[in-house]
Amino acid sequence: MTEVALDRSLASPDGGPTSEVGALAKKRGRPLEIVIRIALFASAAVSVVTTLAIIGTLAKEAFAFFEKVPVIDFLTGTEWTPNFHPAKFGVLPLVCGTLWIVFGASLIAIPVGLSSAIYLSEYAKPRTRSILKPVLEILAGIPTIVYGFFALTFVSPILKTIFPSTQIYNAASAAIVVGIMILPMVASLCDDALRSVPSSLRQGAYALGATSLEASTRVVVPGALSGIIASIVLALSRAVGETMAVSLAAGMTPNMTLNPLESIQTMTSYIVEQSKGDVAHDGPGYSAIFAIAALLFLITLVSNVVSHRILKRFREVYE
Repeated sequence: MTEVALDRSLASPDGGPTSEVGALAKKRGRPLEIVIRIALFASAAVSVVTTLAIIGTLAKEAFAFFEKVPVIDFLTGTEWTPNFHPAKFGVLPLVCGTLWIVFGASLIAIPVGLSSAIYLSEYAKPRTRSILKPVLEILAGIPTIVYGFFALTFVSPILKTIFPSTQIYNAASAAIVVGIMILPMVASLCDDALRSVPSSLRQGAYALGATSLEASTRVVVPGALSGIIASIVLALSRAVGETMAVSLAAGMTPNMTLNPLESIQTMTSYIVEQSKGDVAHDGPGYSAIFAIAALLFLITLVSNVVSHRILKRFREVYE
């Protein structure tokens, strides 16, 4: 009877020994939980504080620049000659050069990357996949300046052989190497998205008589559309911000042209050019980099917002 009574007192929820032990453990664990909560909040706040600091710095310097140069002239001007007299600050040639790189890189990275992901996810045997995917991801570890020299010494001579009018520095070679650079990101992320689609969808397609190609293109790819779009947007965002490879391969000529065989200049390459130690920091050319950086920030922000809405529209949740 004594043991039964003791067991009941331990299990009683009305203030017995069990509740006292639980209260004591909760009291001891509370300070540690508070410290952990503060540490986690601080970690989450770092990104917010960093973003606000970047926005504040860009806004302060950009407003100082726009006090001298009208915003309309900056956004609609077709000539970029900050070091000439009189100086002209029309950013459209730099925007055009950046769009050339993004467009050319997407023509290579999206179809090749998505095709590689479909093969790795749906067709490749485990041994083949274990070899090809690490080899493909090696491309992501190559320094960007190496891609620039590769474009300058290998891609451009080939283009010049095919098209004799090709300049040494040109948009086509830069777009090609940037497309190769972001290819592993597209392939790897798309592969992960495709493999997250439940096997039951594939089996259902096969049960209805679909071939492997039909199951891949009409069932698996639409089922992983949100992840595919996210990988493409992430890769193109990197293409927008690419600096060293573009600076070496495309040149630094702010040229608003439709010919990809001519030299161009992107927004990031101008920032590199004006951020050297031998450039006067009190000149208008240097202060213009903050306006360009603010515009680049806005372009990236708008693309992320649009991609978020697309992901929300096509997002698929599987149990």
